[in-house]
Amino acid sequence: MAKKNKGGRPLKFKSARELEEKINAYFDSCMEEYWKPIEKDGEIIWMPIRDKDGNIVMIEKEPLTLTGLAVFLDCDRRTLLNYEENEEFFPSIKRAKLRIEQYAEKQLFDKSSKNVAGIIFNLKNNYGWKDKQDIEHSGKLVTFSGEDELEN
Repeated sequence: MAKKNKGGRPLKFKSARELEEKINAYFDSCMEEYWKPIEKDGEIIWMPIRDKDGNIVMIEKEPLTLTGLAVFLDCDRRTLLNYEENEEFFPSIKRAKLRIEQYAEKQLFDKSSKNVAGIIFNLKNNYGWKDKQDIEHSGKLVTFSGEDELEN
């Protein structure tokens, strides 16, 4: 039985499966095969690099971002996040956000990252990260009563 729309614009994606396929297409579009020049018989040829299992190694050609995903899905960022409120689409959006968050977090450990402050800003504002300080206090607590005040 089809779900009734509570009003407003009809949903852009008819099913979680359709949304999931388009999300995966976004992530695929951000990747490319990793090729290296190899000298063979005195000539330089380009060959895809393979992992230990024989799969071609993929590298990111575009950063993974929520806004990038929204643009790829032809909607705005807020609309994309609104899909997370629908229990049918929640798992798909949650996984996509987690993958994008992981990408941002990995950038913090990449020595070539030039804008760590921007990465931290993104993680705080889009993923709920917070600065936390633990303050330990040791020593005596000194209190003064009216009688202990110094006279001038």
